[in-house]
Amino acid sequence: MQAIERPMAAWPAPVVQALQRLAAKQKSSGRHRQPVAVIGPGDANEAECAAAYAVAHALAGAGMVVICGGRGGVMAAASRGATEAGGMAVGILPEDDDSQANAWLSVAVPTGMGEMRNAIIARAGVCLVAIGSNMGTLSEMAMGLKWGKPVFVLYGGVALPGAVPASGLDDLLAKVLDCLLA
Repeated sequence: MQAIERPMAAWPAPVVQALQRLAAKQKSSGRHRQPVAVIGPGDANEAECAAAYAVAHALAGAGMVVICGGRGGVMAAASRGATEAGGMAVGILPEDDDSQANAWLSVAVPTGMGEMRNAIIARAGVCLVAIGSNMGTLSEMAMGLKWGKPVFVLYGGVALPGAVPASGLDDLLAKVLDCLLA
C-alpha cells in the first residue's frame, strides 16, 4: 500500500476546525479514553486502504488512539496512518502470538480467540469506522450497533440498520468528528 498522507490543509475547512477542537479535547481531562475502532477487510482494495490510512492519520494526529484487528488490508493501513501521525495503533489479534501482526502496530494483543476477537474490537471503540466490508467487518458492525456504538461506513457492501453511511472520505471524517465532539 502506498501511503496517502493528506495534509491538514487538504481537508475541508470545517473538518480542519473539528480536528483542531478534537486535538484540544484530547489534551484535556475530558478526553476520550477509548480508542476509535477502524475496521475493514484484510484483503482490502487500494481505495479502502487509502481511506483507512487517511482517517486514522487524521484522528491519531488529533490525539485519538486507533484500535483494529491488527493484521493486513484496512487494519494495516489504519495502523500505518496512526503511527505515521505520531499516534498509537492497537491491534487485537486472533492468534495466540504476534507473528501475524502488521508492522505498524504500537501494541499487539494476541488473544488466541480467533474471530471472536471481533467482539473486543467492537466493544473497545468509542465508535466504529467501517471501511470496506466482509463477514468479519459485518460482525463487528453488528455487535457495535447492538451495544449502542455509533457505526460509520464507507465502501460498505451491506447496509445494516442504524449504521451511518458516508458519501466519501470527507463526509466520513466529518461524521466521525461530529460524534467525537458531541
